Amino acid sequence: MTKQSLNTGRLLRFTRNDRVPNRLLTPASSRVSRDARVRNDSYGNPPQMSPSHYPSYLSLLYSGELEKRVEASKKYLSSCTVCPRNCRANRLDNQKGVCLAGRDVRVSSYNVHYGEEPPISGTRGSGTIFFTGCSLKCRFCQNYPISQLNHGNNYSTKQLAGMMIELQSLGAHNINLVTPTHFVPHIIEAVYLASQRGLAIPLVYNTSGYDSINMLRLLDGIIDIYLPDIKYASDENAFKYSTVRDYVTVNRQALVEMHRQAGRLVLDSDGIAVQGMIVRHLILPEDIAQTGASMAFIAERLSADTYISLMNQYFPANNAHKFKELSRRIRNDEYDYAIQCLQKNGLENGWIQE
Repeated sequence: MTKQSLNTGRLLRFTRNDRVPNRLLTPASSRVSRDARVRNDSYGNPPQMSPSHYPSYLSLLYSGELEKRVEASKKYLSSCTVCPRNCRANRLDNQKGVCLAGRDVRVSSYNVHYGEEPPISGTRGSGTIFFTGCSLKCRFCQNYPISQLNHGNNYSTKQLAGMMIELQSLGAHNINLVTPTHFVPHIIEAVYLASQRGLAIPLVYNTSGYDSINMLRLLDGIIDIYLPDIKYASDENAFKYSTVRDYVTVNRQALVEMHRQAGRLVLDSDGIAVQGMIVRHLILPEDIAQTGASMAFIAERLSADTYISLMNQYFPANNAHKFKELSRRIRNDEYDYAIQCLQKNGLENGWIQE
């Protein structure tokens, strides 16, 4: 898999492989580094930090605020409002929510992953934890055995913390939390436990973008890098293809909050992301995702400096064959149009796929 280094002012091509080995790792210890020095760049490139960037959650640990967040987040589970579905399941009593989650955190696999955007995977890989279940029910989900068939195993928050420590010990640049929305309380507790054991690398929140503002505010100062989707610009399409009626409103509010917290992408001296935001957008056939409107929103409400990952990896999966418009891959002209939408809105930072 070949990737190019990130430059400012133009979109770079990269190859992304979402196939994940289904293997679990065993916990181990690691070492904490507490130095944080910002390096200025006079050439217009993203701000750079030293490789020993100080993750924001450590400040919350030492102040006692992180422990308070653990208790505050658990309250949302008794009548679940962790995600915007607000299904009110008593997950503390192990009732299952719309997301299929109950009391325990559920993980499909965790591993060092090399198929993310260049500043996320870097040279040593991203420490990726794949959570099972999902608050969306996308008809075309390419990971539906994990997200909708709930393939995985239950773990305690202590075990989840051990996964984070193990991934750090293997040299991962970050802990990459994939589909984390419905497990935010568990994640906060696991970060609290892991940080006491030496976790000291950035946290990546890799999400569908259908996130509760209340949960995001509890994550303020915990998450270093937000990696959300912007899937749709039409609630009608969001309901038809992902079964939620309010995706656009929720997603846009969430993106604004994430951007407020994390800001523009920040790299260390090796070009590895340590803070900031990258927005992903999957191109769908027949412009179902309405790419132009989504890119206009990013440019106008976030920033034209926002880093975009424009993905052409769609293929018919799950129940896509039931919808004629979803039953094929995208054409070259559709992807070219999506790139033009970036250019039209002055979005020059990020990546397009080969």
